[in-house]
Amino acid sequence: MSYTAPVKDMLFNIEHLARIDEIARLPGFEDAGLETAKAVLEECARFNEQVVAPLNHASDEAPSSHSGTSVTTSAGFKDAYRQFAEGGWQGLQHPADFGGQGLPKTMGAACGEMVNAASLSFALCPMLTDGAIEALLTAGSDELKATYLHKLVAGEWTGTMNLTEPQAGSDLAAVRTRAEPQGDGTYRIFGTKIFITYGEHDMAGNIVHLVLARVAGAPEGVKGISLFVVPKFLVGEDGVPGERNDVYCVGIEHKMGIKASPTAVLQFGDHGGAVGYLVGEENRGLEYMFIMMNAARYAVGVQGIAVAERAYQQAAAYARERVQSRPVDGSVKGAATIIHHPDVRRMLMTMRALIEGCRAMASAAAAAYDAAHHHPDAETRKVNQTFYEFMVPLVKGYSTEMSLEATSLGVQVHGGMGFIEETGAAQHYRDAKILTIYEGTTAIQANDLVGRKTARDGGQAARAIAAQVEATERQLAAGGSDAQAVARRLAAARQAFLDAVDFIAAQAKADPNAAYAGSVPYLMLAGNLMAGWQLGRALLAAEAALAQGRDAAFMQAKIVTARFYADHILTRAPGLRDAITQGADSVTALPLEAF
Repeated sequence: MSYTAPVKDMLFNIEHLARIDEIARLPGFEDAGLETAKAVLEECARFNEQVVAPLNHASDEAPSSHSGTSVTTSAGFKDAYRQFAEGGWQGLQHPADFGGQGLPKTMGAACGEMVNAASLSFALCPMLTDGAIEALLTAGSDELKATYLHKLVAGEWTGTMNLTEPQAGSDLAAVRTRAEPQGDGTYRIFGTKIFITYGEHDMAGNIVHLVLARVAGAPEGVKGISLFVVPKFLVGEDGVPGERNDVYCVGIEHKMGIKASPTAVLQFGDHGGAVGYLVGEENRGLEYMFIMMNAARYAVGVQGIAVAERAYQQAAAYARERVQSRPVDGSVKGAATIIHHPDVRRMLMTMRALIEGCRAMASAAAAAYDAAHHHPDAETRKVNQTFYEFMVPLVKGYSTEMSLEATSLGVQVHGGMGFIEETGAAQHYRDAKILTIYEGTTAIQANDLVGRKTARDGGQAARAIAAQVEATERQLAAGGSDAQAVARRLAAARQAFLDAVDFIAAQAKADPNAAYAGSVPYLMLAGNLMAGWQLGRALLAAEAALAQGRDAAFMQAKIVTARFYADHILTRAPGLRDAITQGADSVTALPLEAF
């Protein structure tokens, strides 16, 4: 199944929701206006449609393989990655000081969606490298930056995150990998890490592992974890990879989805200890790793949007071709293509509305990130940082849960053929499942949203965002009939959200089980509202464009999609509110031994 990047929708969001004209006024982004965005996105679309997307299905059938200590990636991946690096795509939003293009995250997110839609398995390699770059930019010494950043930004080397161990999944306090100081500024690393995405592969000249480990005598728990750079090949003073380091791949996982992405088990220190270099200060490793984690969490949310878009395009194409049954309204004599049937239209509209809502939410969040990091006014930076941090668990959690709904509907549109692997519909569903798990499960995102993002400030940030939603409602109420209908649905969803915020703020300390029993429903309610809010803003922009005679078919479709989201998806909000505020007792009522 071919892929066509939704460049027009992305540019609409960048122009009207992210407001690229404002971003282009920020220091460092003066050349990053709408015309630049258009040129970058169109070239990115060409590359991913022509080079990466054709590899997706074949690499699922013939995934990466492990032999000895080496990994061979799927046919075509190595050449595609070479072209990816040569095209400058790895450095798109990284600093020009290290060879990047220094473009805003607002553009980077759209390009990230394209490569992930083209092939989720392929895109995971540069996604992890992005996280390694962010961590080194923030906490790396000048020497580490000089040694590694130019190569990582250029895509000549790739990066990994090494957190998980056999006994330590999400509970990083249980990390046992140890680091022994050598007296010369280096450390020897010993331990086993599992689930390491692209921990070994044949696509780049070096792999830069960022590894969590404990130095002898460190405090117990998460306060005693440090972060180290452990390269696959040690780098000489001339910057050239030389001697092989004592880190080896001892196996790759056989997975439900993303099969072409090698998920490695890495063994450190079986032959005297892997040489590692401390990042920042000892015992602050978790703090630094969360820089990578937050970058990755946003990126995983974009992955959810991407795989859902790929599934939607395939489902819509199939529905236009598959002939089955006579339409209930008699509009076609005899059997017709299934896109004539109301329930197929409902499924396709649900997919479309969810995808466009989450894409819009992610674009708005990216714009806040850009302002938080580049705006000259400190208070404006602070406000945008608070907004972005609130949105990260929603982009990650809601968008990935959405991808499961959308890809499942994609299979359903295909009917029995969707259950057959040859059609490719099932691959999207299988690939999507991991997105709700890695880089923090949906429950972990929800606990973050409840504890750090809502209860900690008594719901202040949440209510401030709700006030912005209310301002959009007032604008919608002054518009046409569709806008007014969306305003009513948005108001009801906002009130449901505020009721949930009040409940969580009151119960987080008084009865934490009650607050956290509804954490995932709260995340889903908040994400639903934020996506619906952005589609409400999109509707307003589309109405204004229609009044100017601009692209009538696209703008009308945008209005219809926003209306559908309001009628069929925002209406889930009151039920989620009731589950949060009234359903906590039944979550924990059954005795443990009854399970």
